[in-house]
Amino acid sequence: MAIWIGVAVLVIAAALVFIGTRPDNFRIERSALIGAPAGAIFPMINDFHQWVRWSPWEKVDPNMQKTFEGASAGLGAVYSWSGNSKAGSGRITMTESRPDKLVAIKLEFFKPFAATRQGRFLLVPSAGGTQVTWSMEGKNNWMGKVMSPFMDGMVGKEFEKGLANLNVAAQIVEKRSGQSA
Repeated sequence: MAIWIGVAVLVIAAALVFIGTRPDNFRIERSALIGAPAGAIFPMINDFHQWVRWSPWEKVDPNMQKTFEGASAGLGAVYSWSGNSKAGSGRITMTESRPDKLVAIKLEFFKPFAATRQGRFLLVPSAGGTQVTWSMEGKNNWMGKVMSPFMDGMVGKEFEKGLANLNVAAQIVEKRSGQSA
């Protein structure tokens, strides 16, 4: 019995040391070449109403409640959601909007855990389309430090899905605008 208590104390101590060594801040980033010009991509990022076309989180809960406030798009636009245990609840506020170049957002998560993060979408013209970089950063609280070894893989995978969806949606928009020209 005493040996099991000793092992348990050792495991807990090792976990606390590991958590204590985790960084205070984090950054997750993914980038993809989108086969369309920034002019076709930017409106889909700059308008929260358009996120249903490409954001992987829009499909987590088909019954998710959504509200839009402030500006219809761009600086000051606000998107709030409340959904099932997977979707949670929160609010996104557009904090910066530079046409065809950058969209910055403030993410506030309320459930399943409270956290505030900063996000950015950087658009850079490139051969064959536009290089879009999606990033999120913030401070690691205690729970963030516990989860940090897994966060890049989990969130990064969703960023990759979102960028792939954005590529498809932007090419459809570009194709339609080319047909109407």
